[in-house]
Amino acid sequence: MQTLYRKAIIAAVEAGKHVLEVYAGDFSVETKSDNSPLTLADKKSNEVVKDALADTGLPFLSEEGKLFSYSERRDWASFWLVDPLDGTKEFVKKSGEFTVNIALIKHGQPVFGVVYVPVTGALYYGAKGEGSFVFHADEFLTSETLEQYISDATSLPVPGNASAYTIVASKNHSSPETEAFIEEKRKAHDNVHLVNAGSSLKLCLVAEGKAQVYPRLAPTMEWDTAAGHAVAIFAGCRVYDFETKQELVYNKENLLNPWFVVER
Repeated sequence: MQTLYRKAIIAAVEAGKHVLEVYAGDFSVETKSDNSPLTLADKKSNEVVKDALADTGLPFLSEEGKLFSYSERRDWASFWLVDPLDGTKEFVKKSGEFTVNIALIKHGQPVFGVVYVPVTGALYYGAKGEGSFVFHADEFLTSETLEQYISDATSLPVPGNASAYTIVASKNHSSPETEAFIEEKRKAHDNVHLVNAGSSLKLCLVAEGKAQVYPRLAPTMEWDTAAGHAVAIFAGCRVYDFETKQELVYNKENLLNPWFVVER
């Protein structure tokens, strides 16, 4: 595994430690200009990840960091794309379904992604040419202990994970189009099971084989999906534009994603 990827995995776990420290206490919630919530955990996680990846020399684009103009970033060949706390609404509700997401983008495509779930310790990662894996990390993960975790990691998808045709959908962002998509699947399959989940866990559930499809027919930003996209595609899934059926691309002039589907 490349050194860059190791750095990102360790950074995600370290950031998760700071997220849990905030989660365990009382915290205030700010409202950003788009009406989404912001907490101290978002800010701390962003600082930890940015500092940990600073010596890689690659540009750093994060939901909670500087939003570079397209003229500044359009020629970036490679860069980090980060959501330091994906699922802040779930964090505020204390559901546990929030993640730290770090992706490496090259020429508009994710080549590596790590999705860390601080509450459970589950860490998903996917790398081009290597596949996708999951292991349970502890908060004291180091570069030395990481090697053992990697050697013991479970390859994705996990055989026999789903007994029914399972659809995973957002807890907080449904839409009439999503409901119509689900209804079409109910007509096409005899045994359909619907699961609602928060954050990028939805992409990881499809990557694991616990769900067959995740329709996201509602707005998301590039940092919401990049890391989970990597985990999904290197586990053999497709992540595609709902309208064009083409794979999602990154570092667009407008960082808003189109509606998309993750499918096994």
